[in-house]
Amino acid sequence: MESRAADKSSVTPGASQEGLSYLPARLSGVTLFREVLEDPAVRLMVRLLQTLSDERSDGRAAAEAFARLWGELATQEDPLLSDGWRSRLVAALLDTETAFARAAERGRATQSVREQAARDLATLGRLFALDALRLAREVVARDGRLEGVWGGTWPELEIRPEVGADERRALARRLEASGDWSAEVGALAEFFSRNGAGVFARYRTFRWEAGSLRPVPEPDETTLDDLFGYEREREKVLRNTERFARGLPAHHALLYGPPGTGKSSTVKAAFNRYSGEGVRLVEVAKERLPELPRLLDELRGRGPRFIVFVDDLSFEEDEVEYKTLKALIEGSVESPPPNVRVYATSNRRNLVRETFSERDDVHARDTMGEKLSLAARFGLRVTFPVPDQKTYFGIVRGIARERGLRLTEAETRTLEEYALDRERWGSGRSGRAARQAVDDFEADSKNAAGGSSDR
Repeated sequence: MESRAADKSSVTPGASQEGLSYLPARLSGVTLFREVLEDPAVRLMVRLLQTLSDERSDGRAAAEAFARLWGELATQEDPLLSDGWRSRLVAALLDTETAFARAAERGRATQSVREQAARDLATLGRLFALDALRLAREVVARDGRLEGVWGGTWPELEIRPEVGADERRALARRLEASGDWSAEVGALAEFFSRNGAGVFARYRTFRWEAGSLRPVPEPDETTLDDLFGYEREREKVLRNTERFARGLPAHHALLYGPPGTGKSSTVKAAFNRYSGEGVRLVEVAKERLPELPRLLDELRGRGPRFIVFVDDLSFEEDEVEYKTLKALIEGSVESPPPNVRVYATSNRRNLVRETFSERDDVHARDTMGEKLSLAARFGLRVTFPVPDQKTYFGIVRGIARERGLRLTEAETRTLEEYALDRERWGSGRSGRAARQAVDDFEADSKNAAGGSSDR
């Protein structure tokens, strides 16, 4: 039987690993983070510990458990920490929708809940501290023929460069450095309160498809630095998004203007600016709008704030999906969720196509008035006009500078000719046409430098 002192030291990650045999029993009592133990790698670790604590088991069962665990740890995608085991356990802790994460997300982590969470974390902290060398030695002690089969560390993982602020990675490093996981209850509660539990803690961008939320692992990372022109228009969207991120009154937003003027890019850049503050983006196709009530049921009451993004929104005269969107914006019998705002883009100011007969018939005009009221329900309406030629050339030059193209005056004039060609070919003047013009100029310049050109 182990001493009281040994039991006390076992709750911290930096503690001695004496008492390995009773850790499976302590793990069976984990309450508020129980779902963490369902992670495949964590299950393998528990199985290994159970095997090692059974004096009747032979080395083969322990060796198989250790080998499968090592392989599972080596294949992690986007690890949080360089140590394979520690990375996997922390990811399971942060990304699993546990009872504690759900309570913290909804502001229901009472004192008794936090106290039990601290006890659970003390046990998980001991699990975090297990090192491969000690476990490998325990396995070899069962069967000497396994000597030298494994190295003395868990898989070393490559951490990808971070893009912007990443609270999840910062918290992982904090847990790695902590000497007592039971003291990290407050940090975890704050993290789940702001970022949500489960899939919302790991991903920031989603699509609503086939009646469910699908995370987007590699979202568009457009930033404000990637965009040129329309600074005044973008400032309105940014200011509204900032208010929404901070829990202040914010509007549903409608961005309209000709194609290619940067409306969608503005929404994505504004979202990316504040995604580190608990804002999430859910893209919904127009044909999925009738499913909005189901989506709202999933988002209502969650910790993060959600921008429901509807791109290229417009309706034909016989389409009725606009009624669902109106209910979301202003509510029906049930009030709309306070943590959801709609950001829509459209090439059409009135959103619903108006026919000649509707302009003449009194009853049709009443129906048309109902349709046109949809645009009026957006508290923020921002117009992205066609740029004049001076602004258009400014956008072209800005994109060239962003790409590191150092141009002489003559080259700048040539680039502007490319931009004019794009305008004449039917693209018109827009941010999209400007980027395409720079694409053509850069490609032809490099071809020419190599001895050939398509122009």
